[in-house]
Amino acid sequence: MTEDSQRNFRSVYYEKVGFRGVEEKKSLEILLKDDRLGILPPHHESHIQVMTYRREQYSDLLHALQVVRFVSDARPQVEVYLRMYQLESGKLPRSPSFPLEPEDRVFLAIAKAMEEMVEDSADCYWMIRSFVNQLKKKYRDSLPQLPKAFEQYLNLEDSRLLSHLKTCSALPLLPYDLWFRRCFAGCLPESSLQRVWDKVVSGSCKILVFVAVEILLTFKIKVMALNSAEKITEFLENIPQDSSDAIVSKAIDLWHKHCGTPVHSA
Repeated sequence: MTEDSQRNFRSVYYEKVGFRGVEEKKSLEILLKDDRLGILPPHHESHIQVMTYRREQYSDLLHALQVVRFVSDARPQVEVYLRMYQLESGKLPRSPSFPLEPEDRVFLAIAKAMEEMVEDSADCYWMIRSFVNQLKKKYRDSLPQLPKAFEQYLNLEDSRLLSHLKTCSALPLLPYDLWFRRCFAGCLPESSLQRVWDKVVSGSCKILVFVAVEILLTFKIKVMALNSAEKITEFLENIPQDSSDAIVSKAIDLWHKHCGTPVHSA
């Protein structure tokens, strides 16, 4: 396997937000010395200016929220990221006590997962922001189609299992929000989630379908033994974590099996 193919989620994502070639857990200083940078200007001085601008913007957003008393040191960092994103997008509510919208809960789930992957707060915010924007813009039309695709591929892999879900009236109640809107944030551990998000960032949200299918196939015996939609959904929302890496590996195999070798397949 080549060096490029081994780069994980963080390195691929730095490409998407404008920093190509960074390796896992290497400092941004090393990033700025990378000769393979292809999106930023060719001079390293310009790279530093971009990094400085982004950090200044992060600080400005944080200061503005502190001035209007929307955030404080006692607030969880993921909530700070949410308020920053709302402020930038012009959707900051009148009061921090207003109830969260469904899309806010999706943001928080993704932010919490990203926080486990990225140590620096400013970098973490920019990556969350870009990931969420990609879901909203690039995959806006694709994401609503994923439940139907899930049913299609599950039928191809195990029609009996699909029939059981239909018999139990579980199909409409499956955790599609957790799977496809939150991209398995809060479902899979960090190491497994990075591999899934790597594919999403690289250009294909369809990998989410195959992860969901493989979860059902992996836990087929357990699911077949459950006879109510509520119990099936509850189990799938809280799957055992020790099988996650194997599930993702098999899901990637399924992805290649049904889609060839997709590079940018939505």
